[in-house]
Amino acid sequence: MADFIVSPGLENVVVAETDLSLVDGQNGVLVYRNHWARDLAIHHTFEEVAHLLWYGHLPNAEELKALVEALAAQRELPAHIQSLIDSIPADVDMMSVLRTAVSAINVSGESFPPTLQQIIEVTAKLPTIIAHRYARLNNREPLAPRTDLTHTANYLYMLKGEQPTAAHVRALDAYLILTQEHGLNASTFAARVVASTQSDLVSSVTAAIGALKGPRHGGAPSEVTEMIEAIGTKENAEPWMRKRLEGGNVLMGFGHRVYRTRDPRATALSVVAQELAKDDPWFDLALHVENTGLKLLQEFKPGRQLNVNVEFYAAIVMRSIGLPDSLFTPTFAVSRTVGWCAHILEAAQMRIIRPQSNYTGIMPE
Repeated sequence: MADFIVSPGLENVVVAETDLSLVDGQNGVLVYRNHWARDLAIHHTFEEVAHLLWYGHLPNAEELKALVEALAAQRELPAHIQSLIDSIPADVDMMSVLRTAVSAINVSGESFPPTLQQIIEVTAKLPTIIAHRYARLNNREPLAPRTDLTHTANYLYMLKGEQPTAAHVRALDAYLILTQEHGLNASTFAARVVASTQSDLVSSVTAAIGALKGPRHGGAPSEVTEMIEAIGTKENAEPWMRKRLEGGNVLMGFGHRVYRTRDPRATALSVVAQELAKDDPWFDLALHVENTGLKLLQEFKPGRQLNVNVEFYAAIVMRSIGLPDSLFTPTFAVSRTVGWCAHILEAAQMRIIRPQSNYTGIMPE
């Protein structure tokens, strides 16, 4: 039998070449197609960055208008998906509902490789699925999507039932841009594995949602808010966090599998959070928790270079715009669908992903 080198979690194993993004954990760098992700988040919109990832360049005015209109035209849910969502018991979590509803999307001209029209159809419907379910859980009629609003503004409108403020749209836009793409993370890899078999777009996206549902991948922002709520006051921050570290537990929102410096997405979101929540006492407490956590991590894990990650500031931003914890991971899916679909297009051109494993069992006699 051949022996293979085992790399748990595929650590440092390169399985694909891509021009979609560069994630440089040693230097704290995130690039989307020749553009700094932080600059895109501050100066561009969701649709502009989606165009960059799908089409390879930032759009001109005419191209942007066409994409905005194309997404708006595909937001409505067909009757069978609305009925499916309504049939799912209320105690089923939002990510499970999203996974099930997405799997029932029937895109036009189902084919392989997928088309950009199919990608637009799937991306446009995710916010409507979430908003429909959220309305039902809150005992109100789901709102029909509006075609006169941007992707982000319409999502907030359907969730809250009112025209969102420009500040809230801008803040959520920044978050959605910063989480659209992030290399071969677990959910993106899942999407690429399915796409490499020449399965359909919806199957690949459904697999990705299943991976994102796992708390090790998509659950951290809500756990950050739970941590800050549990701490409660500045005086309690150090004893609470010290006790947690002494018990061998992690501090949510600190550290990252890839980044060995500060997460560049956290840096960009901190600018947005400062503008949005600077007068909020909860934000002041969060900043104190950040500083206290960094100090304690230097004490407990010297040399580890643990910093806050994007989930820490994502929690602040989403709390400030009034999204409940139950919507944090689904909202992550709204943005990451853009990156998943861009990778699916790439994976359609590659060999089927088929790694090896080492058998450690007993051979038959």
